[in-house]
Amino acid sequence: MKAFRGRPTIMINRPEEHKKAELEIKNLHLSFGGVIAVKDVDLRVHTGELMAIIGPNGAGKTSMLNCITGFYRPQKGHIKFNGQDITDLHTHKLVEVGIGRTFQNIELFPGMTVLANMTLARHVHCQYSFIKSWFFSPAVVKEEMHHRKILEEIIDFLEMQSIRKKTVGSLPYGMMKRVELGRALALEPKLLILDEPFAGMNLEEKEDMVRFLLELNQRWGLTMILVEHDMSIVMNIAQRIMVLNFGEKIGEGSAEEISMNPEVIKAYLGEADVI
Repeated sequence: MKAFRGRPTIMINRPEEHKKAELEIKNLHLSFGGVIAVKDVDLRVHTGELMAIIGPNGAGKTSMLNCITGFYRPQKGHIKFNGQDITDLHTHKLVEVGIGRTFQNIELFPGMTVLANMTLARHVHCQYSFIKSWFFSPAVVKEEMHHRKILEEIIDFLEMQSIRKKTVGSLPYGMMKRVELGRALALEPKLLILDEPFAGMNLEEKEDMVRFLLELNQRWGLTMILVEHDMSIVMNIAQRIMVLNFGEKIGEGSAEEISMNPEVIKAYLGEADVI
């Protein structure tokens, strides 16, 4: 594996209170008509954890992430983040409290550059008014320099220097996934939610992404929830794993505990050997 070429010191040296990410989910229930997507699920994620959610296709993994990030409203249950009930908060409010996300299907602006896509994410941290921005006052210049420094450090960390001015639509799929991670990091999240970040990647791209995620978790202290189908990756990097099947939680624990759980093995059927 390659060594890291950049260290985003501003992000690493954030105060501890800016890293606190305690997530509590109680009795979460989501259904669409007669179809139950998530059924009475409980989950706790603690600050600094790298938590994985796994399960067969249609198990309710993405639906659960959509509840946490405000895209769906559960019919029952509560979601708390750092003690605040966020069950009914809109998506933009969840970004403000410190929850960032990448998507299973890439959600970038293909006609814009890598830097422009990432810059859009900084709007939640802009403190200046429209009037001040119009006159580009010294205070605005200073703040813009701060935002740009953070973006450049993230670009350096993710090894995207050579593509920073390229349009996203011209990039290979694996690199687009990296840009989406960069945009999520530009939000400076306390909790980062990753929906299948390794999907569509080749082996080298997966190795790079593993490096980035481990660095984010271990050095930045970033709390993460990971949904992923590649069991070899999940079992090697996740500190704790929750397993869903038909919307229900059927297992939770370490990689070793999950790999020995008979309900999990039964749910995966032929995938038991992979686990």
